[in-house]
Amino acid sequence: MQDFRVKTFLTVCQTLNYTRAAEELALTQPAVSQHISYLEREYGAKLFTYRHKKLELTRAGRVLRDALATMAHDDALLHERIAEVAHGAAVPLRIGMTLTAGEYVVAEPLVRYLTAHPEIRASVRSGGTKALLDLLTAGAIDCAFVEGLFDKSAFAGDTFRTENLVCICAAHHQFAREPATLDDLLGERLILREEGSGSRSVLTHALAKRNLSLGAFADSCVVESLDVIKIFVAGDLGISFVYEAAIQRELAAGTLRIVPLTGEPITHDISFVRLPHSIFEDDLRALFEGLA
Repeated sequence: MQDFRVKTFLTVCQTLNYTRAAEELALTQPAVSQHISYLEREYGAKLFTYRHKKLELTRAGRVLRDALATMAHDDALLHERIAEVAHGAAVPLRIGMTLTAGEYVVAEPLVRYLTAHPEIRASVRSGGTKALLDLLTAGAIDCAFVEGLFDKSAFAGDTFRTENLVCICAAHHQFAREPATLDDLLGERLILREEGSGSRSVLTHALAKRNLSLGAFADSCVVESLDVIKIFVAGDLGISFVYEAAIQRELAAGTLRIVPLTGEPITHDISFVRLPHSIFEDDLRALFEGLA
């Protein structure tokens, strides 16, 4: 059974604001402060600190958050599993997926897995990598498939598939000079995903390795939908970088083409992420192996 002070602590971790945490928990702000003070006395360490007038977790706070997040998730899932055993309810499974990973990599094997396991009642949530990791920490989902970077000290993760991030343009796009390297693309308008998107993080990291940045491009346009990005690029509004698995239909239809670049390709793992040391690790491992 989850202690109410643990719930308060995890809510403050998520909001990093005592007032907002109090509102979400229907408590007074002094009550929230008292719960945090109790935990600080219990563990003998400061859990939060203010830096530049913003609330932040201390190192001790991060350690406690990672441990208690797993416990809180397991407690919630344990309630559901006991209900399933007692009343014959379906086994719940809450999965998070970034848009690219979900639609183009995981969806089809997940259909096959759920067909073979009718006892599972799955719910799927989509979002950016950061949003899904926050949901994991909050215990709102059980696992996630993400293409973005994540803290491997705070989450358990396995590589589901490695994908190429490729440069695309309209099939009829005419470059002033056919590009050979990333540097040759800097005169183009870059159409990219929003901050927090996994593919944007991967692109930013790849550019930094080459001493480049997003700001080096002549112009940029932020679009939150991958489908809209593909429409914009096909309409010759600019170039973009997307996972190769996401453009197979467009390549076959001849509306987009990949811009071949020399040098080391940009690759990144689609990762299966969950909270570490869960008592349900065997169940989550079975899902991963069943999909892979």
